[in-house]
This record gives sequence, structure tokens and C-alpha cells, in this order.
Amino acid sequence: MSRKLAVVLFNLGGPDGPRAVRPFLFNLFRDPAIIGLPAIARYPIAALIATTREKTAKANYAIMGGGSPLLPETEKQARALEAELAKALPGVEAKCFIAMRYWNPLTGETAKQVKAFGPDEIVLLPLYPQFSATTTGSSLKAWGETYSGPGRQTSVCCYPDEPGLIEAHARLIRETWEKAGSPANVRLLFSAHGLPEKVTLSGDPYQKQIEATAAAVAARLPADLDWTVCYQSRVGPMKWIGPSTDEEIRRAGSDGKGVIVTPIAFVSEHVETLVELDHEYAELAKAVGVAPYIRVPALGVAPEFIAGLAKTVAGALQTSGKILPASDWRCGPEWSNCPCKEGASA
Repeated sequence: MSRKLAVVLFNLGGPDGPRAVRPFLFNLFRDPAIIGLPAIARYPIAALIATTREKTAKANYAIMGGGSPLLPETEKQARALEAELAKALPGVEAKCFIAMRYWNPLTGETAKQVKAFGPDEIVLLPLYPQFSATTTGSSLKAWGETYSGPGRQTSVCCYPDEPGLIEAHARLIRETWEKAGSPANVRLLFSAHGLPEKVTLSGDPYQKQIEATAAAVAARLPADLDWTVCYQSRVGPMKWIGPSTDEEIRRAGSDGKGVIVTPIAFVSEHVETLVELDHEYAELAKAVGVAPYIRVPALGVAPEFIAGLAKTVAGALQTSGKILPASDWRCGPEWSNCPCKEGASA
């Protein structure tokens, strides 16, 4: 009898149509990992934000046909990973489940599906390569609160320098640059979703891991490459980590350079890539004289990336608890929110 393995893929989720936009936003902002206030204050604030941002958000999703493509993109990744696991783990019945944090399929529903599957082993695998308490941490917490079924569980906390992830990014950057005619006077922008600065100051390793991913990718590209890390999607009045992507686009314009923008923290196409990068920042680039403006696609089902995920799952089966797969690299002890910081058990 084959051993049964459930791989739970964590992702953010996105509204599947215009009517889902407001409840999706409410689910997002009522998460204590996003707004760290007691529920009695957090819920009204979440409702207010969802109401005030609904119109703009609907307009953005309308550009993509009315809803987010994140779920179908993640489903493609799940099927590709199942196929890879079938080759990597003979004798194991591996099935991938998707647990979205803020829209369907929500974690509670996925937990029921996994329980019905009756796994011997469970690997919790975030589709956030870099750990943050606001993403992976929140997803792991939600899973722990909802799953009551069988199976030995192993959690993958992060994989910022996993070789397959790095090679997939490097290849897509090279191919996109060549397809654009190999322009010489360009700067590569590694654009990641931003965070309020107070999150990183509290010990969140996200920014450190973003920088590690970018440096590892750059090391596989020409040595004279002009590159920098930047952060997008800032909202609200708080100070966010930087530099911001729009600042870096403006700086490139001042320096007389074009840009190649690659999403370094997003592994699937969704609103931050298809609208923010492809429309809003492209318009900014044109306005400030940045030419060319080139956008590298998200990883999707890039074979190196999927193979790397499969190796990560296989490695997770050899241990228990939080791990940093495919690398001996750890966050320093100052990053108190990282479950794999130096000194933590692997």
C-alpha cells in the first residue's frame, strides 16, 4: 500500500469576480498579522478599508477580466508539482492542495479536504519563497487553527536561495532581455511587495531574504550587471521599507537608463504584476523617460522552479518541524520572527 502525502500550497488568494472584491479585502485587513489591533478595533477598520478601496480594486481587477488569475495559476503549479513528485517519490501517492489565506479555497475548507484524503504525511509549502509573519506566518497559524486530521506534519518556512528558484529567475531574465533585443543601457530592478518598516524592525526576516534571493540571481547573470532591489504596493501613511519601485524607476530616468523589472517575491501572475507592474509602473516609466521598460514574467510553472519545489518536499520528508530547504543558510539571531534563525533546530 502506497504512502499518502498531502502537500498544502499556501498563497494569498484573490477575488474571483467583482462581487468578491469587498469580502476579499475585508478578510485581508481583518487578519491580525496585517493590522495588529484587537478584534473589536480591527474588524471595523477592516470594513472601512474594504469599503473605501473597493472601487479602485474593482477597476484594477477589471483590467484582468474582473477577477484575479491567482487561483488558476496556482492550480497549474499544483498539477505540475504533482507530476514532478510522482517521478521524485515513487511509491508515494502525492496530492497537492491549495489553501488561500483571504479567498477561496480558504484554509478551513482545504483542511477538510486534506483530512478526507487521510494522509500519512503532510508538507506545508508556502508559495512565498521569503518568510514574513504577514504571509507564511499567518498561513501557518491559520492551518494550525483549522486542521484536525491525520498525518505527520512538516512546515517549510522559506526557500529564498533554493537553486531551482534562483535558476528559474535567472533564465527568465536572460530570455526576456534577449527577446527585447539585448539592450545595453538598462538597470535590472528586483521588485518585491513591500512591508511597513515596523514589521522588519520587529525581527521579520523578509527584507533580508529578498536581498539574498536577488543577490543569488544576480550572481548567475553577467558580472557587470547594474541591478538593485526595490519594493512596490505601498499603502497607508506608515513608513515602508525601501527604496520603492517607483523611486527606482524615476532614478533610472534621471540616469538615462531603461529598466528590466522582475517580480522577485511573486511566483504567479496576479494584480501586483499584471496591473501594477504592467500598467501603472509602465506609465510612470514612459512619463519619466525610461526606455525601454521591460517586464520579466513571474515563475509560474518554470521547470526549474517546480523541480526545486519537489526537492524541497522530498527534503522535508526527511525531517520534522520548520526547515530551510536546500541550503545551510539561516537568518541571523537578530531576526527573532524567523523560525529558522541561527540556533534554531532544522
